[in-house]
Amino acid sequence: MSSNKNMSRRMKWSLESSKSNRVAISGGDLACPPAYSTSSSISNSEVTKKTDTSHLIKKKSWELALAPLKQVPMNLFIMYMAGNSISIFPIMMVGMLCMRPIQALFSINSTFKLVEDSSAAAQKLVYLLGNFINIGLALYKCQSMGLLPTHSSDWLAFVEPQTRQEYLGGGIMLS
Repeated sequence: MSSNKNMSRRMKWSLESSKSNRVAISGGDLACPPAYSTSSSISNSEVTKKTDTSHLIKKKSWELALAPLKQVPMNLFIMYMAGNSISIFPIMMVGMLCMRPIQALFSINSTFKLVEDSSAAAQKLVYLLGNFINIGLALYKCQSMGLLPTHSSDWLAFVEPQTRQEYLGGGIMLS
């Protein structure tokens, strides 16, 4: 009785190695691996999936188009970490924040060279929008650092500069 149980367990997990499921090689017959089929019945849907690359090109073009928008959170983090002081590190960060989107805008045609159909107009528009958002972030950072001329006294010599209403130093208000 116990031998029947062992035999049924063994039979349950055993693999078939019949003659129809063997492959002839130069050294002799070799059993095919499990789930191997010698018939080459490929359906038409599988062939069209392999040869139709238009959906892959469209997917890649949308990945390219959304790349600048995916950089916005990282640029915000870089802006936060750089601080508002005027020193070499924040100036370099602001320079990179400005230059990368501008260079990307000038090379938009080479970026979308892979996609040569008319459906790339929407992707290019999203790409432009993302780069303009990054340029806007860089300009905001320049303004918060005081690098942009925002008052008329910044570029006209005969206009008096703005006077501060109060000064703050060390947590104590000095008037």
